[in-house]
Amino acid sequence: MTRFPFSIDRRNLLAKGSAVVATAVLWGASAQAVDKSQELKVGVILPLTGQYATFGKESLNGLNLALEESAASGSKGIKLIVEDTRSTVTDSASAINKLIASDKVSVVIGEVASSNTIAATSAAQSNKVPLMTHASTNDSITKGKEYVSRICFIDSFQGQVMAKFAAEDLKAKTAAILVDSDSDYSRGLRDSFKKSFEATGGKITVDVSYSQKDTDFKAQLMKVRRKKPDVVFVPGYYTQVGAILRQSKELKIKSTYLGTDGWDSPAFFEIAGAAAEGHYLSNHFAPDDTDPTVQKFVKDYKEKYNVVPGAMAALAYDAGYFIRDAVKRAKSNSPEDIKNAINSTRGFKGLTGQITLDSNRNAVKSAVILKTTAKGNTFHKRVNP
Repeated sequence: MTRFPFSIDRRNLLAKGSAVVATAVLWGASAQAVDKSQELKVGVILPLTGQYATFGKESLNGLNLALEESAASGSKGIKLIVEDTRSTVTDSASAINKLIASDKVSVVIGEVASSNTIAATSAAQSNKVPLMTHASTNDSITKGKEYVSRICFIDSFQGQVMAKFAAEDLKAKTAAILVDSDSDYSRGLRDSFKKSFEATGGKITVDVSYSQKDTDFKAQLMKVRRKKPDVVFVPGYYTQVGAILRQSKELKIKSTYLGTDGWDSPAFFEIAGAAAEGHYLSNHFAPDDTDPTVQKFVKDYKEKYNVVPGAMAALAYDAGYFIRDAVKRAKSNSPEDIKNAINSTRGFKGLTGQITLDSNRNAVKSAVILKTTAKGNTFHKRVNP
């Protein structure tokens, strides 16, 4: 049985465009004690259905766990309103517009995919309602938008981390790149990796693209096989990457594959099968990190959801506490005051690292590199900014 501090009508989640509305005591003693006029309305936009659904559901689990833990402290109530973006750009824009115009939220958390978050930023900026994404890493998301922030690292850092790892740790001299042409996230990572890898003296021998609608990647992989690169960088999402690795194994490509946080889903291992083993990805969080705080979170999450948490769960968990911290410092439910508190955050201690927002409202924090094994992703090393 779940132990939510609020109720969720999951039937609404199945309805087209429906919101999940939950009333919680985030920082108060009891729901009855909360003055409704003082409730903080927090909007959440997540891909609970569609191709990125595992990311959205895991994020909601992490956020719910943070809310549950927070229920015993503070004095404010919260009304959490969750909109399903159905993993699309169009629905992401519609979701945040609905939350701002109809639900009158004071702050919004989400989305996951960078393209979907980019689609939501215009509404946040024009309506002066803060949007804080826990997981979207494309560099452009926050640029010139004072009402948009994030608690995850950015792609220029993530791409650099993997390029340096390829050159220094794996001693790679040549690399191939497979990029998702439909994804701002993937294209930004390709550019960062390519620039950084070439700066080490490495050579990009293949640079090809695919579409999110593709299921057959053998034409691109044949080009990779002919060049025999030391590493293949695939900055995509688990749905396509799993199939790419499986087909690569069928073509007997021996290169080591390198990825990013978009790989981090249990579905990746289901899709790739045995081909998933022996590769590396950059990420925000490692569930086998020995830090006691991390291990407590992993234990609590497994007890509640019967599965090991991934990066999306940890990032969303941090997002819940991050917003709690900002609202407490703002001492107000005003979007403007909350925005100012978010943007001035320094040294926030989260599961995914210590978070300080820079002048562009991006988190300055470390990354971890994970190795894919038969037992899932395992911690390999930490890389500081």
